[in-house]
Amino acid sequence: MNDASLRSDDTPARRVAEAVARRSYGKLVAFLAARTRDVAAAEDALSEAFAAALADWPRSGCPSNPEAWLLTVARRKLIDGARHSRIGEAAGDELQRLAETLDTTAADADIPDQRLALMFACTHPAIDAGIRAPLMLQVVLGLDAKRIASAFLMSPAAMSKRLVRAKDKIRQAGIPLRIPERDELAARLDSVLDAIYAAFADGWTDPGGADLARRDLTDEAIFLARLVANLLPDEAEALGLLACMLHAQARRAARRCPRGDYVPLDEQEVALWDAPMIDEAEALLRRAGALRSIGRFQLEAALQSAHTERRRSGRANWEAVLMLYDALTALTGSPVVAINRALAIAAVHGAEAALAALPDVAADARLADYQPYWAARADLLARTGACDDAHAAYEIAIGLERDDAVRRFLRERQSRTAR
Repeated sequence: MNDASLRSDDTPARRVAEAVARRSYGKLVAFLAARTRDVAAAEDALSEAFAAALADWPRSGCPSNPEAWLLTVARRKLIDGARHSRIGEAAGDELQRLAETLDTTAADADIPDQRLALMFACTHPAIDAGIRAPLMLQVVLGLDAKRIASAFLMSPAAMSKRLVRAKDKIRQAGIPLRIPERDELAARLDSVLDAIYAAFADGWTDPGGADLARRDLTDEAIFLARLVANLLPDEAEALGLLACMLHAQARRAARRCPRGDYVPLDEQEVALWDAPMIDEAEALLRRAGALRSIGRFQLEAALQSAHTERRRSGRANWEAVLMLYDALTALTGSPVVAINRALAIAAVHGAEAALAALPDVAADARLADYQPYWAARADLLARTGACDDAHAAYEIAIGLERDDAVRRFLRERQSRTAR
């Protein structure tokens, strides 16, 4: 949902609507779409309901159950839209069916949570594989096309068109919004896990919680990961994803110093890490390992686990980290993994060896606009004494970075490179 309409002024009604949008957007869309099989119409009706709330609640007061109020209004919008778009005798039957399917729990305090069903609907074989994760990010978590496009290295216009086509496919093909049968789940699980992880990563870029649209995103993604892990307790990758995210979330408080400055992982105060959350992640990782089906997210979680060695010994286990990055590189071939592997090589074998292992930007044009690549390159060049090249790489990294705290950190590192 584009939440610009919720920012016009700082009133109690706006704040309530804002909170509902953050907390329940995906839940409300899923409820409506599950009954109409028209995701775009559900989104539009809910958007109109929020607009109606901002007009009505300042005058009438905020309802005791704002989600139910929004569902009731969205339901009317959907029926009105159907009434205007259909004619003839068949239209009456369709309107009656729509009214009956929507007139279920709209007034109840306990709205059923069908977000996971909606996510699996977005991974239906009729939906192009390349748009499944972006589609889930938008319809379940409410991210707008511009933010999704940035995460998936695509223009906002192109992403918007692909999302519209995907929603049309759900409607035209009559794809049911339900959790698939167990024998169908495994084949569609990867796309669901990828979408959850992408949502978590998007929220992770705002560790201070200053961006209202991202404030609850990591918690929401962890919640969805728990749903999948509970649904599929014998799927090692579902357990691995949750373990990976919990390990990362456990370090959130240590990522900024009291002044708000960025603190890199190897300089973080381990006493600030959330020990119970790490323990939960470790338990999940052991459960996943016992299933003997190694995958990407388990390796990612194992990498996070290796870094926690510093809690016990005072140093990270870089040899284990490098070994895991070797395995992850072989499994994924990802240039992002290759960048992190190069940094692990630097810790074990030195900066010269790491530079040789760093991906070549000329071979992968996507790296030209990828800030972590330039930050890693700058750091490695500085370690080898190539100060001019390091200074230039830092300048590119600073220009690509959006986080003020990280920009300050990079500028401080850049200042150490003598020109």
